[in-house]
Amino acid sequence: MKQYFYLFGFILSSFCGNAQIAFQAERQSWLQKAELYKPKLVESEKHPLYLVNLVQDATAFQGWKAVKSAPLDTLYQTSIKKRSGVVADFGEHLTGYVSFSLQAIWGTSDAPARLKLTFGEVPAELATPFDPYPGGLSRAWLQDEVITVMEVPATITIPRRMAFRYVKIELLGASSYFDFRISDLVCKATTSVPAMPSALASGTSEQIAAIDKVGLLTLKECMQTVYEDGPKRDRRLWIGDLYLESLANEYSFRNFDLTKRCLYLLAGLAQNDGYLHSNVFETPEPHPQAGAPFLFDYSLLYNVTLKEYLRATNDKETALDLWPIAKKQMENPKKYMDPYGVFDAATAAKNRWWLFVDWKNDLDRTAAIQGIIIYSMKNTYELAKQLGKESEVAELPEMIKKMTDGARKRMYDKKMGVFVSGPNRQISYASQIWMILSGVATKSEARNALKKLQTEKDVVRPGGPYLYHYYIEALIQSGLSDMAKQALLTYWGGMIRKGADTFWEVYDPSDDKVSPYGFYPINSYCHAWSCTPVYFIRKYADIFQK
Repeated sequence: MKQYFYLFGFILSSFCGNAQIAFQAERQSWLQKAELYKPKLVESEKHPLYLVNLVQDATAFQGWKAVKSAPLDTLYQTSIKKRSGVVADFGEHLTGYVSFSLQAIWGTSDAPARLKLTFGEVPAELATPFDPYPGGLSRAWLQDEVITVMEVPATITIPRRMAFRYVKIELLGASSYFDFRISDLVCKATTSVPAMPSALASGTSEQIAAIDKVGLLTLKECMQTVYEDGPKRDRRLWIGDLYLESLANEYSFRNFDLTKRCLYLLAGLAQNDGYLHSNVFETPEPHPQAGAPFLFDYSLLYNVTLKEYLRATNDKETALDLWPIAKKQMENPKKYMDPYGVFDAATAAKNRWWLFVDWKNDLDRTAAIQGIIIYSMKNTYELAKQLGKESEVAELPEMIKKMTDGARKRMYDKKMGVFVSGPNRQISYASQIWMILSGVATKSEARNALKKLQTEKDVVRPGGPYLYHYYIEALIQSGLSDMAKQALLTYWGGMIRKGADTFWEVYDPSDDKVSPYGFYPINSYCHAWSCTPVYFIRKYADIFQK
């Protein structure tokens, strides 16, 4: 029990001053339960398959491809001095800890040896110079490690966990009076997934089967001791990723204890005022990313995740335990609501509320946020009904009606047949998607709006797989099953055609080097919110497996 008291003290000390702490009595219990459901990781030894050359190719993803060049023994039997810059290919994406040995060939080890190992999820990571670093995130996320070995022979384990398929080995310095080679390069791969799920129906197309396989591998790599957003970066639990991962998990690995752990962890680490942090860390002790802007739409999706968890598991005990934190999230939308039931997204953003919706700088988020609020309110009220708690959120039906009416009056352009957003009446995928998923649009309006997107000029398209998931969901909800299947084949299939082993954080079919962070090697190429073809393919088998 000592560790829990220490943990709880750490959390309380992170809050400012002596302000009243919401759910102070519940937090310790929530964190204890999160620890109780922490999975034991499954470990497996993985070895490289062969050596590859990195070849510049304008037709390859980001301009580089890996071409098989030599057997692995070529590395193990040859002086590293002759093989500096060699690239080993493990043949699959791995998340884990890498070790290798150094063995003397001749002479005496009379000086340190210094090596640089660079790990890449895609070939371009190893071929693109990291410095001078132009990115907006920490340079330290890039997976290059310089190692100084004082004596040979030696076995070295890199302490940092890596996420990669390829590793480049360079010799930076060694004595000229002895020679040595590398041997036994191995990765101790980790995941909380014990086994792969059942195969798809026998008549499923090869393309769909390939997308499902890569989606499963993406989810498997991200299922560590929490649902990580990306095992390379940021290696933490985000609510938006949790929601999508938990959906895919329900229709594949069915590790519901991991979902439960994440729900409890987020609740136990909530802000001082009871609203949820967008993301949390596990080590050295569980803690939130304090000081970051409040990500409003993610806090609302927590409630949807809890409702879906209850539906999938019938675990009413957990849902009742976490109901207070879910109910609390419903207080926030009122803060910036105008008399007509329209959420003032501009003012919320000015007050350091992060309205995410999608990685897209030019997106006006007003209509999308309106839809997300309504969507969350409907799911929260459904959760309340299942728990017998309707009286505690009795105002929600009226708020849903008011916000729906406000959206229809202020955001629906009847003449054009689309929903518009903001003072410039922007037309975007995001606006149509969330007006549809929230039920603001009728089914006929939804179909017309989604079809209109294909022909209308100056439409703001999705910036990445996160919003693309909701686009597929909106197509299915609108009865446009053929369009949904084709969109999945085009978008996620496009990543596979460009060589994806796991699905990427960001993907723009027209720009391989797009990055929200100013430098594409820092992107995550195994990212949780990209795994959801698994959910669609397996839940809607009548659409995708025929």
